Amino acid sequence: MNKIKNILAIIFSIILIYSCENTTNLPIDNFDYEAQALIDNDTLVQFLKNHYYDASTDSIKLLTSGKVTLYEEVNTMSVTENEIDYSLYYYVKKAGTPSIDKGNPTVMDSVFVNYNGQRIINSDSISNSFETNTNIWFTLDGVIKGWTHGFTNFKGGDNITNNGPITYENGGKGVLFIPSGLAYANFGSTTILPNECLVFHIELHDFVKDTDHDNDGVASILEDPDNDNNPKNDDTDQDGFANYFDSDDDGDGVLTKNEDANGDGNPANDFNDPNNPSLPDYLNPEI
Repeated sequence: MNKIKNILAIIFSIILIYSCENTTNLPIDNFDYEAQALIDNDTLVQFLKNHYYDASTDSIKLLTSGKVTLYEEVNTMSVTENEIDYSLYYYVKKAGTPSIDKGNPTVMDSVFVNYNGQRIINSDSISNSFETNTNIWFTLDGVIKGWTHGFTNFKGGDNITNNGPITYENGGKGVLFIPSGLAYANFGSTTILPNECLVFHIELHDFVKDTDHDNDGVASILEDPDNDNNPKNDDTDQDGFANYFDSDDDGDGVLTKNEDANGDGNPANDFNDPNNPSLPDYLNPEI
């Protein structure tokens, strides 16, 4: 079942990535991303100070007397992209309380979600929805960085579908406030102007724990030999495919899933080279 979910997630991600990257705006040469990051953060902070979250309508409203600002209620996580540290703000309405707790998704996992996107026009104004999707699978490695990292703060829920529409309960729910540098930067898209900060209302229904993109027996999040928390830049055999998308990671002609000498279904714990005892066989072209 997980393999089917993985395959579907990858297909949806390709569609989503294409639509998300189908931009009509050209990037500005020699653009100062660091300066824009400061502008983005100022915009987000002022926006959060000028608005509150109306739980009764699941909406963001201009601040009125007696209400608590979003700035006082959001959490912040630091995300580094292109050597620039960004602040990603997120509001948690529900963290997620599933009956079977799988923990939180990683930045490489497949997720099943609802989302609704809005553009921050200025510190006092937000657009109508520019994109809405319900019950959609995608992998967090293939979307904007604000999503990649933002969804990891929530847990999935319980599938209570019973001969009817797909229905989940107890999943995480909240709002992501994303700087342009973790969204569409100075490119923009068909519906988003360059350098616009975004707001996404999200619900996390479910996710595939330890998503394995290439079905080689090693979770994608673990295909990170250099331990920099970014499996996307690891290509052991230098064939142009990152390990997590490569069924033969070391290029020795033996599929990674078959480099499992102890037969436990996990190639990452097989070490059979006495001259290199700390290197797993699936990353060792000599074995």
